Amino acid sequence: MGNQVIYFFLFVIIAGVVFFYFSNRNAAPIEVAPEVRKQLKESAPLISQDRDVYFSLLEKSAISGGPPKDGIPSIDEPIYTSAEEADEWLLSQDIVFGIDYKGLTAAYPQRIVVWHEIVNVKIGGEDVSLTYCPLTGTAIGFKGEYASGISSEFGVSGKLINSNLLMYDRKSDSYWPQILGTAITDPAKGIRLEEFPVVWTTWEKWKQAHPDTLILSQDTGFFRNYGENGDPYGSYVRENRGYYSSDRLLFEPIHTDSRLHPKEVVVGIRDAEGRTLAILKNKLRTEKIIEASLGDSTVVVTYDQELDFYKARIKETDTWINAFDAMWFSWAAFYPNTELVQ
Repeated sequence: MGNQVIYFFLFVIIAGVVFFYFSNRNAAPIEVAPEVRKQLKESAPLISQDRDVYFSLLEKSAISGGPPKDGIPSIDEPIYTSAEEADEWLLSQDIVFGIDYKGLTAAYPQRIVVWHEIVNVKIGGEDVSLTYCPLTGTAIGFKGEYASGISSEFGVSGKLINSNLLMYDRKSDSYWPQILGTAITDPAKGIRLEEFPVVWTTWEKWKQAHPDTLILSQDTGFFRNYGENGDPYGSYVRENRGYYSSDRLLFEPIHTDSRLHPKEVVVGIRDAEGRTLAILKNKLRTEKIIEASLGDSTVVVTYDQELDFYKARIKETDTWINAFDAMWFSWAAFYPNTELVQ
């Protein structure tokens, strides 16, 4: 077992070197247009002193994950294939991230997205981004329009906060921790991204629920190992799962919480006021429906056995609120005062 751990971390180091030297994209400095700065200055919310201190703490804690900015290249022009074609190379138990939004029903295989972390898509004329951080097990969909008249796509900064993907947008060059979903640097500091549903499930379950689905093609324009054993961090399918099941973290978070195992999967929920809630995913699987408080509101989370996923809504208004899988250590590091249902 000791040798397996050593080999795994050696592989991660080697993968980082490969990312650095063989990236297909060389990032150029972004010249932020004056009109963008002006619009963001008018759109950015007032930030409390405590909130500003928190953003500064996060910014100072950002560390290099190895690759440079855009060294992990986003997919900006996704190509899709049919479910029948995908069956020739995808395993039924492979993890996919499913989107059913504004007329696009598509699945994005984890074994492809792990090499890119962001897929920028245009759906019905709207810019959206599917984002995935392998080190924190978080898949979140963001809308590109974050201020009036400003719509952008996102890229991978090459930095991490609490092991979580630190995105940047290509209009303002502001930085956005994926789990937080809020810009922590100027000129967009304090602006919160609007989200849309992304389903973490298996290829078999997604295909059964959506037989006419499209699926992201391996034809990404980049040379990467998208094969069954290509994930540089391990596997969600094989028995030896590498990083995903190891007790070890690659980077220390700024805050630790011993209430759960660091990599226990929770369902994370947060609102625009910064109130947070985490539900042990296995508890939700058992109880099927959980109601919990989120500030003055009640969140109802309903388990969908067909997809092994869930939906969340605010009970009082019957409105959708985003909920997503996250490894406990990173969720608790961003939200040290989070409520926990376990």
